[in-house]
Amino acid sequence: MGESGPGALQFVGEAQGGKRNAAGRAVVLSSFGVSGQTPDPAPIPYVATVKVNTSGSGESFTRRLPGGTFLASNMRLRDLIAFAHGLQPFQIEGAPGWIGDARFDVTMKAEANVGPVAIGPTQIGLQLARAVLAERFAFQAHRETRERPAFALVRARQDGSLGPRLRQSPTDCAELATAAGKSGAPWPPRSAEGRILCGLQTQGTTLTAGGYPMAEFQRFLVRQTQRVVIDRTGLAGAWDFELTFAPERPLGALPPGVEPPAVDPNAPTIFTAVQEQRGLKLDATKGPVDVWVIDRIEQPTPD
Repeated sequence: MGESGPGALQFVGEAQGGKRNAAGRAVVLSSFGVSGQTPDPAPIPYVATVKVNTSGSGESFTRRLPGGTFLASNMRLRDLIAFAHGLQPFQIEGAPGWIGDARFDVTMKAEANVGPVAIGPTQIGLQLARAVLAERFAFQAHRETRERPAFALVRARQDGSLGPRLRQSPTDCAELATAAGKSGAPWPPRSAEGRILCGLQTQGTTLTAGGYPMAEFQRFLVRQTQRVVIDRTGLAGAWDFELTFAPERPLGALPPGVEPPAVDPNAPTIFTAVQEQRGLKLDATKGPVDVWVIDRIEQPTPD
């Protein structure tokens, strides 16, 4: 990367716990600092540059660029940990306050001679981010299950009827996926009117889903509400639905290439939309939450 100057930290190493990097620092953390996590794939040689961001901007993003380069710009360290390990920020506990305040620009580049890897380019970016956290911030954590505030997703109406925008899907998405794999047909499939049959799409403040399991919608609600959501609807199978609402500004990092949605001030909140449009509601409750408790984390210092 070659950047230098005040606040610039450069590091060359291998994205692999238990290896010794090019600077001679031993990396002995299990799966990049998280006890009990499934080990990552084979090591990926990389170069990483970390800079403190003092712009004062509230905007942050992650992005994948051609040539194996991955950027995390103006990122709070809490959000970078959440992004790298597939968490929501509320699942990170035991951290010093500065990880929610200090912001960093992290540039990670896999070397061109990586060779065959069994994971996609986005996963390579996550793997590199985990390595940088472990090696540059001394990140170590362990998993626990703790009782925390949560939401129960339940039917809102006494007769159990559903809202006007929620319908059982007649589409067999598994069958269509198999056929598309054999024929090379475009994916996701769409109806003659252009409606998505399998998957999820966003247009403005309207979310449209086809053949969508309730478990996937449950995970979507976790991201929106920043709480664990427990599905108590009893709704099995796949569903077609539309949901128009004003999303909150994302608290954590977005996936590479994903921009935050535009917000319509006249659109209902997610809580109102779920109840009025889908006939469901989110009741406040408590439940077991998987959290990662930070055992060690340090401000990065120059080599």
